[in-house]
Amino acid sequence: MGNLPEHVLKNRAKWDLQAQEYIAPGESAWARDTPVWGIWQVPESEVGMLPKDLIGKDVIELGCGTAYVSAWLARRGARVVGIDNSQAQLVTARRLQQDHGLDFPLIHGNAESVPYPDASFDLAISEYGACLWADPERWVAEAARLLRADGQLIFLTNSFLLMLCAPAEEGMAATDRLLRPAFGMYRVEWPGDQGVEFHLSHSEWIRRLRRFGFEIEDMVEIRPPAGATSRYPFVTVDWARQWPSEEVWKARKKRA
Repeated sequence: MGNLPEHVLKNRAKWDLQAQEYIAPGESAWARDTPVWGIWQVPESEVGMLPKDLIGKDVIELGCGTAYVSAWLARRGARVVGIDNSQAQLVTARRLQQDHGLDFPLIHGNAESVPYPDASFDLAISEYGACLWADPERWVAEAARLLRADGQLIFLTNSFLLMLCAPAEEGMAATDRLLRPAFGMYRVEWPGDQGVEFHLSHSEWIRRLRRFGFEIEDMVEIRPPAGATSRYPFVTVDWARQWPSEEVWKARKKRA
């Protein structure tokens, strides 16, 4: 454990402590047949996170939490592996595997260094997992290593614009004003023991993905439906109906 980066240790402590709060949402998500995404629970039909054909595909979920995304993938015929930094989150994931009769590997580890050989997977996916809580310089490089040629990387995270408008105070919702500089944003730590997040501008995501051998296929800015609700206080639906609060990136590893 002493060899892990400092941000990994901070985030492990945070998520082990907060894992109880994610048991009920995890149970609800595992029980769903149709995926919904992000804090607004927008249906897969509107987001398009998943490839249409997953049968027989090798998939890794980077930062799986309670592993409901992995469960959705497994039910669609994928061979899934989940990795998460929090042992407490994986306790819930393993119990839900038993409850639902699904069995796939769950690894307690750092998504910046995954114990699998090169070119092991056809798809790497992350919904508010490694794409938010791991260092992009490390986890994007690791995703590229893990993926086969023509493999896909798909992730969903907070929008860059939301982070520019988010107050530093915990529990406060984004405003209609820019509150922090756009240039130089990378590592973000909120007051209190809230762990370490990573937020990049669009140009930085593009530059980093290309540098590690990806071609960008799409970027989807999510708009919740009118009347949508969220249990998270950092953005209101009125705000998110005017400006994107979440974004999905889709990239493909170039053939040699």
